[in-house]
Amino acid sequence: MFLLRSLLSLELLVAGSCLPHIKAQTNACRAGPTRWEPQRLSSGGRWDAEVKASMVVRYLSQKVQAVDEELFNEYQFSVDQLMELAGLSCATAIAKEYPPKSMSKNPPTVLVICGPGNNGGDGLFCAQHLKLFGYQPTIYYPKRPNKPLFTALMTQCLKMDIPFLGEMPQEPMLIDELYELVVDAIFGFSFKGDVLGPFRSILSVLSGLTVPIPSIDISSGWDVEKGNPRGIQPDLLISLTAPKKSATQFTGHYHYLGGHFVPPALEKKYQLNLLLYPDTECVFRLQ
Repeated sequence: MFLLRSLLSLELLVAGSCLPHIKAQTNACRAGPTRWEPQRLSSGGRWDAEVKASMVVRYLSQKVQAVDEELFNEYQFSVDQLMELAGLSCATAIAKEYPPKSMSKNPPTVLVICGPGNNGGDGLFCAQHLKLFGYQPTIYYPKRPNKPLFTALMTQCLKMDIPFLGEMPQEPMLIDELYELVVDAIFGFSFKGDVLGPFRSILSVLSGLTVPIPSIDISSGWDVEKGNPRGIQPDLLISLTAPKKSATQFTGHYHYLGGHFVPPALEKKYQLNLLLYPDTECVFRLQ
């Protein structure tokens, strides 16, 4: 009996000494996020994950063209496949930072301005997903390629009751009144030279807006490496596949990486240092 009491006392003593430790662990688990959410630093107020991301993710210059070409040629991605993934990523990032319930209009009105190349195709897909997310997008598409892919995308948008503007208002104040967001899907990273045709006046109007501008992959009119401090300054930048070097000049509020589709071997070859996207997320906030 004495031996049994001694053993019981010893067990209670050990259990008692462990209780504070167990309680602390339990509280620590409850204090953490129940879903994926980057942790804030104790100083500076920035997301810990964002700080780490900005330190390790590689910003591309001229190599970005080689990465895209390899996706098409070696990995056999199709143009519309990458556009769909890009458009979904952009619409998701927009919905995270400007959720419909936070906007003044119901549904929130969004103007999507599309250029003549693949960046414009990303914008057409983005408009479709924004419609499904509860926004009312309108598309301005001044130079439309005579290609089956883009014709099909326009048909899809019209079938989803997404209207196309014949002309874009030239007064920034009028656009501010009509739309709560203006998506820049005009030029991508391959753009070089001077802005010509209707896009010169379009970029001029965008520079005078007060509503937020999300830019797809790169701010239109920016050089892929140097940026353009006199060009449009978006509030949200969604870098696709990997950030471009010009993104280091971005001064807006939100910078996202979109493209939860890059094959691991390609990431390793070009040393992209892409982060592990949390769970099923297709975007990751860098800033």
